[in-house]
Amino acid sequence: MSDSPAGRLQALFEGHRLTPTQRRIAHCMVRSAGDVPFLSSVELAELAGVSQPSVTRFAVALGFDGYPALRRHLREVAPPEAGPGTGTDGGEEHNEYQQAVLAEIENLRHLAGLLADPRPVERAGRLLARSRPLPVLGLRAASSQARGFAYFAAKVHPDVRLLDEGGSMLTDRVDAAVRAGATALLCFALPRHPREVVEALEYARAAGLTVVTVADSAFAPVAAHSDLLIPAAVGTGLAFDTACAPMMLGRVLLEAMADELPDAQARLEEFDAKAAARGLFVE
Repeated sequence: MSDSPAGRLQALFEGHRLTPTQRRIAHCMVRSAGDVPFLSSVELAELAGVSQPSVTRFAVALGFDGYPALRRHLREVAPPEAGPGTGTDGGEEHNEYQQAVLAEIENLRHLAGLLADPRPVERAGRLLARSRPLPVLGLRAASSQARGFAYFAAKVHPDVRLLDEGGSMLTDRVDAAVRAGATALLCFALPRHPREVVEALEYARAAGLTVVTVADSAFAPVAAHSDLLIPAAVGTGLAFDTACAPMMLGRVLLEAMADELPDAQARLEEFDAKAAARGLFVE
């Protein structure tokens, strides 16, 4: 992160779990780093297109007593003489979109370091490969991660069951998987963590399933209900979380699972042959 007013503002927001409205305020402040230390809460609200109470709640979410305390802090960390977009580090100044991408690159580097010890992933691969069927859970923000994993897993695993809808039917579907012989469940759990995911994992473990979880943090609310949790951080630099590292970890788990399935390669070759015969893909 560059040592500019915009960069220091971005650093102030990192590590805080902000709502989409609060992130909108944060992004507005980054874009106007040279002006925000002198804006009132009403002026900032108008600039960001939010209500004045939202600005107050934003300041409290950052750990300040209120907006006046945040503004005093801003005058110290982001003085107005150098606004966003001015090179103060001798060369490269990154805008908020670049900063979000660079933060995701850091998340991937952190994941790469975590995978230096492959044993947790290899253990997860064995658990997932042996479970017939294999339920894959992901609700709300995590539903796309679960769906992506299940789509590819079905190419090599004989019975993958996607659980991407909550409600009263969720426990029924967990029960059905257990009755069919499931021994493990893979869960993708990303912020904001739905209560029903925590409850579903608690229910799954009580039903005898071993829970493997991909979560944004080892301290996520689902940790207490997981037998094996592998963390992959999400990016928080944009209004909505970005999940490149969890997606990459999902693909790594696919690889580890496929390594434990003796007929995985044969299944892939069979699919390729059928796809070619059907003209499924444009060459």
